[in-house]
Amino acid sequence: MASSAMSLQSISMTSLNNLFFNHLSHRSSLLGFSKSFQNNVITSNGPNFSSRSSFTPKKNLITPCQALSQNLGKTENSRPSKVQELSVYEINELDRHSPKILKNAFSLMFGLGDLVPFTNKLYTGDLKKRVGITAGLCVVIEHVPEKKGERFEATYSFYFGDYGHLSVQGPYLTYEDSFLAIIGGTGIFEGAYGQVKLQQIVYPTKLFYTFYLKGLAADLPEELTGTPVPPTKEVKPAPEAKKLEPNGVISNFTN
Repeated sequence: MASSAMSLQSISMTSLNNLFFNHLSHRSSLLGFSKSFQNNVITSNGPNFSSRSSFTPKKNLITPCQALSQNLGKTENSRPSKVQELSVYEINELDRHSPKILKNAFSLMFGLGDLVPFTNKLYTGDLKKRVGITAGLCVVIEHVPEKKGERFEATYSFYFGDYGHLSVQGPYLTYEDSFLAIIGGTGIFEGAYGQVKLQQIVYPTKLFYTFYLKGLAADLPEELTGTPVPPTKEVKPAPEAKKLEPNGVISNFTN
């Protein structure tokens, strides 16, 4: 055993010595290369050095980060910032089997993580035309007993037939008004951003929205921007809109 220990110690010391001398040798090589490189630089900067090889620092160079920042600024400035208002009513007429309540635990009250997928009918703010539907998902964040309501995190879309759709995300509060972010759109709503005010009229069957839209390439069509009916519990769609008569719907309204 003593012989084995001495042998291992000898091997270990030999390995360490080899590493040490290799390090010194490598360091000497690097120092030699460094001196040689410095001599070459000094020689190259001498009076006989070719003018073609001289280096003149360029001025006004920008870093990639600066270039990206400038491009982002140009993109942001090029987005239309005009604010256009759009009002719509979302009404649950109890004929779409909506909403569905998917609970994580057996309880009469909502709890964190409960899911509520839904789809409702969508009418213009003046209630003269049916434009489409809403469709999306609410996730319960908390039950608020002192306000006798719930706080949801909502992600959903508003469909406007041939005009396209708008998508929003943010808080849906059953006990007070809230604002959600407009996260995009298609059709005439392509490039849309801004915010939308959600007003709870009758939970969960009647809601009123006011969109404050930015980023649109053109003005909104007149049939979507009629003077909105003030939100009350008694409001209802025009009979032509509810019956889906030709003059009560937009082109290819989403059903």
